[in-house]
Amino acid sequence: MPDLDNPLRNLPQVQRLLETPGGRALSATFGRAAVTDALRDALARLRAQIGAGEVSGVPDTQTLLARAGETLAQRGRRSLRRTINATGILLHTNLGRAPLAPEALAAVTEVASGYCNLELDLASGRRGARTRMLEPLLRELTGAQAALAVNNGAAAVLLTLSALARGGEVIVSRGELVEIGGGFRIPDVIRQGGARLIEVGATNRTRLEDYRGAIGPETRVLLKVHQSNFRMVGFTEETDIAELACLAHARGLLVVADLGSGLLRRPPGASEPSLNEALAAGADLVTCSGDKLLGGPQAGLILGTQAAVDPLRDHPLLRAVRLDKMSLAALEATLMLHRDSPQRVPVQQLLSQTEAVLQQRAERLQTLIGMGTVERTDAFAGGGSLPEQRLASRAVALPLRVGMDEMAALLRNCDPPVIARIAEGRLLLDVSTVPDSDLAELAAAVKTVLT
Repeated sequence: MPDLDNPLRNLPQVQRLLETPGGRALSATFGRAAVTDALRDALARLRAQIGAGEVSGVPDTQTLLARAGETLAQRGRRSLRRTINATGILLHTNLGRAPLAPEALAAVTEVASGYCNLELDLASGRRGARTRMLEPLLRELTGAQAALAVNNGAAAVLLTLSALARGGEVIVSRGELVEIGGGFRIPDVIRQGGARLIEVGATNRTRLEDYRGAIGPETRVLLKVHQSNFRMVGFTEETDIAELACLAHARGLLVVADLGSGLLRRPPGASEPSLNEALAAGADLVTCSGDKLLGGPQAGLILGTQAAVDPLRDHPLLRAVRLDKMSLAALEATLMLHRDSPQRVPVQQLLSQTEAVLQQRAERLQTLIGMGTVERTDAFAGGGSLPEQRLASRAVALPLRVGMDEMAALLRNCDPPVIARIAEGRLLLDVSTVPDSDLAELAAAVKTVLT
């Protein structure tokens, strides 16, 4: 008979629970030791709830086993998971930026599943440089004399300034002393590279004369920085790369341009120069990211003249910021696509979607959900790329039975998690970042949350 005066005495023993059909089934899936720990945790929580007066009775065996099963399932779930991006931000930094092409994924699988010639020259049998396979591709695509690849864009800037400007001065426009996501600030990187920052011009206007007047015997580099995720408009003026290059080269100095987004071909309306254009304008070195508009894995590219790149190859920091074999494989495959079939790079496909295609996709999503309205909206490149450019898009606006923040949180708890967008008091599912293959899963998640 149950002890009604003391429910704690009615708690089953762990051994009894393990011997039930449900307990044996859990043990077959997760292992007996893990199931034992999960059951002990479930019983400990229940004892605490009974002691605090939060519950008065003891759940049945199946309920206790179910609680243990939930704990085990949660423990086995990876923290880094595929998500459905319904924000309309194509290169969402928090969501991993550029999706990789199937060719890049296949290359990663091939080199990661066994051994590869990461630092072995197959022709000579001797040790070789790990970025050797990338350099011919980068030279062909950008017109650079020489190239390097490191593990991210910030590392590319840091290595460049450490090798070329340590102990000297770097001149930068005040309007280009930017901060991007994660607290990455240009002044901090310059100092970390061992150089002294010289600010010139005003926040909104910097002329060539400002650079000329700041050059001194300790000056090493004139740095030009892409403004990344913002634009200044109105009464503004800046000095372009060609002007800086004429001034720098006449004084025996270097021009370094950090372009950030890795733009190989300038789309209509973009104000940022492409990598090719920056090099052709006279920049000695150009740095950028590999996982933005280039559409590859996280990486930092360094492109430029042979004389400017060579000191970076010998710098001890290069080893600390080098790429691993999987990133190298994905980056090489992506660069090959840019050379042979650029339209197959996923980020290029995202940028080139027509309104008609997006309208059809949004209507299909609305039909699958069974509710909501299709609305015109704007998507964005994101990731510090093309900040001034809005991309016409479509979204499904949801009718809400709970608050927007609560709805967004519930969607994030789905499997896979859904990341939606809140704008102007509405919760939107922007389809510009949702491939057709994800529509059914997205609709199922929304229906589960709404009902």
